[in-house]
Amino acid sequence: MPQAISKTAVLQLPVTRILATLLITLFIFLASVPKVQAIELPDLPTLIENNRSAVVNIKVENNSARAFSSDRGLEGLPEELREFLKKMPHSQIPRGHGKKSPSSKGYGSGFIISADGYVITNAHVIDDATSIKVTLSDKRELTAKLIGADKGSDVALLKVEATALPTLELGDSSSLKVGQWVYAIGAPFGLDYTATQGIVSALSRHLPDGKFVPFVQTDVAVNPGNSGGPLFDLNGKVIGVNSMIYSRSGGYMGVSFSIPINLVKNVTEQLKTKGYVSRGKLGVHIQDLSQELATSFNLKSPEGALVSKVEMGSAAEKAGILSGDVIVAYGNAPIRSASDLPPLVGDTLVGNEVSVKLIRSGEEKSLGVKVGQLESKDENEKRQLAKATKGESLGLFVTELTDKQRTDAKIKGGGVYIAQVVPNSVAEKAGFQKGDIVRSFNNKAISKPSDLRDAAKSVQKGKPAAVLIIRNTQTRFLAVIKD
Repeated sequence: MPQAISKTAVLQLPVTRILATLLITLFIFLASVPKVQAIELPDLPTLIENNRSAVVNIKVENNSARAFSSDRGLEGLPEELREFLKKMPHSQIPRGHGKKSPSSKGYGSGFIISADGYVITNAHVIDDATSIKVTLSDKRELTAKLIGADKGSDVALLKVEATALPTLELGDSSSLKVGQWVYAIGAPFGLDYTATQGIVSALSRHLPDGKFVPFVQTDVAVNPGNSGGPLFDLNGKVIGVNSMIYSRSGGYMGVSFSIPINLVKNVTEQLKTKGYVSRGKLGVHIQDLSQELATSFNLKSPEGALVSKVEMGSAAEKAGILSGDVIVAYGNAPIRSASDLPPLVGDTLVGNEVSVKLIRSGEEKSLGVKVGQLESKDENEKRQLAKATKGESLGLFVTELTDKQRTDAKIKGGGVYIAQVVPNSVAEKAGFQKGDIVRSFNNKAISKPSDLRDAAKSVQKGKPAAVLIIRNTQTRFLAVIKD
């Protein structure tokens, strides 16, 4: 028996040593493996609770249902985006053929950026609005004044008369990375203070006709009514303004677009100080490169913006840029496609000199360009309105005609330009429109704004007066009846 026990002990001894060796090896291996740090999930409930009070609901009223009835201003967008924008935020507006309706309503979101009542939203939310109401988190409804709207970036700045309001902190959209968590607060379908979350799915996304906005693309659920609401990072700072979605049905399908907050800061500051936005201009017509065109220009790849035309007297011409040049960098930013260039130029201060890198005949060149100013339609209208004279009791703001307006209308001599028609005014009821040229009023020739003011004063209430106007080069009479 002792002999048998001895044999068992001999057999077990190597096994014990093997197990010990394996355990030591395992410990050494585990010690060499880098420690995996636990990823802490964002405290969304706290973030949302801290920020929701500065998010507002916006209700607008319009006297006309024409805002999206004829796809006005949406011609360059894909069909799906056109259909979506027609539904937001004017989803309750009847879709006639530009016919006027007594009243129509639209809804959107916004957020407060100053304790004294400045509010940011989308320009398309308040487009053609005659009345703007802002509902705060404490259920107060305040009338908002439009400080300015920039259709090029789809940003609008409002002001409500209030103090000690809750505000949001604006972040830095240049630090965004694809894959980082973000969340939104707004009023989709009119449902107050709805929060949704997701990730940044792409940066600097350029959409058709959105040439001044390098959109932030996310998969955050955004729906009609979210427009103008804030997009946050996990520090609770606003890094974008929700603007639109890609959708085949008009509802959320996983692709949302927000205006980067750095661009919004620039736009709102200009709207606050002067009421319109000035943008830089090079004066070049550009296009994307195909592989065939790239080969013909001795380029290795079809990257860059191909200059097809240089405008006479432009900043580009003065700097020496030529048709056929391929712009590959603007300042420190690479230009990979034609759509990369306009936002960068537009965001440049007028008069600043920027280095433009281009390829000409296979050789790389750098040129210094002193950026010019883009004359936008909104800016021209604001300037005209600032100089306009109000037609006494008619509800018209008019300015003297410019040489270009005379040329476009194919007229010589007198006339005044209608810069604005006041909603529900005598002039609107008579059928006047912005852009009309008034030539005579009650058989009196009109040569300057004061002529119209004096002629309007002399008209008796309830008695029709014939007004001769030019609209799109066509001459016609309108009958005005003062209340």
